[in-house]
Amino acid sequence: MKYRSAFDIIGPIMIGPSSSHTAGAARIGRIARKLFGRQPKKAEISLYGSFAKTYKGHATDVAIVGGLLDFDTFDERIPQSFTLAKDLGMEVQFKIEESVTDHPNTVKIHLHDEKKELELVGVSIGGGMVEITELNSFKFRLSGESPAILVVHNDQFGVISAVSTELAKQQINISHMEVSRKKKGQMAMMVIEVDEKIDEFVLKKLEALPNITEVIVMVE
Repeated sequence: MKYRSAFDIIGPIMIGPSSSHTAGAARIGRIARKLFGRQPKKAEISLYGSFAKTYKGHATDVAIVGGLLDFDTFDERIPQSFTLAKDLGMEVQFKIEESVTDHPNTVKIHLHDEKKELELVGVSIGGGMVEITELNSFKFRLSGESPAILVVHNDQFGVISAVSTELAKQQINISHMEVSRKKKGQMAMMVIEVDEKIDEFVLKKLEALPNITEVIVMVE
């Protein structure tokens, strides 16, 4: 694994006790919140592997809920996240899973309210760094380190080219891109990490392209 700076090795500024089990867990929860776009009414959280075995001692559950409340890893409100979630009307349920996953620090988060539903799988890879590996059954890799665009679209010829061309017109540089589809010719998703923040004008341009059904912007 490549490190960008010494801070990736030392770890993030955080409310402890563990960079992987606490800070990483908070970051996964916060990414889920950002992708959902607002505070959910209900969060169903499944813990796997090491997360499932040590979540109480490392406050993994508290950290994930803090992330879902949009708290950063160093936010002093994280220890009170369960109480704050209840006060804000967010129902939280945890489930301990026994099945084996590819990474020991794995969590699946299912968020929903009256109008929207989202399911996300994330892993904490150490030092507070995370990867999102699945969103609504689409498999990909998203670090959450850079601004990102998730483009849901019909799997048709020219869609990927149209999106990349539009970003080039707006002078937005792509740093990482993946495409995932469930079946040829049906629904697909582009995951595009970029160097610049995406404003509302660019979002509208992308949404107006043929065969695009949804565009989700995530900024860390």
